[in-house]
Amino acid sequence: MPGVLIIEAMAQTAAVLVVQTLGSGAEGKLVYFMSVDSARFRRPVVPGDTLRVHVTKQRNRLSVWKFFGQAHVEGHLVAEATYSAMLMD
Repeated sequence: MPGVLIIEAMAQTAAVLVVQTLGSGAEGKLVYFMSVDSARFRRPVVPGDTLRVHVTKQRNRLSVWKFFGQAHVEGHLVAEATYSAMLMD
């Protein structure tokens, strides 16, 4: 699995986290991916691997949210990144 798709999976997971955190306050809003910082790819992910993505919110100010994401395969860290997103109407 290419690294860019692992980052995309973490970003999509973060969007779900935003919507779940805001509940009905997120209705009609879009989450825009803004930046990736400190991306590290530790091991390749190959067909047959089960990728588990874990995302935590570091902070949010107004409509800008910052996250830290990690991806694991069989308990081994395969990728991690810090990234930000913006919530827009």
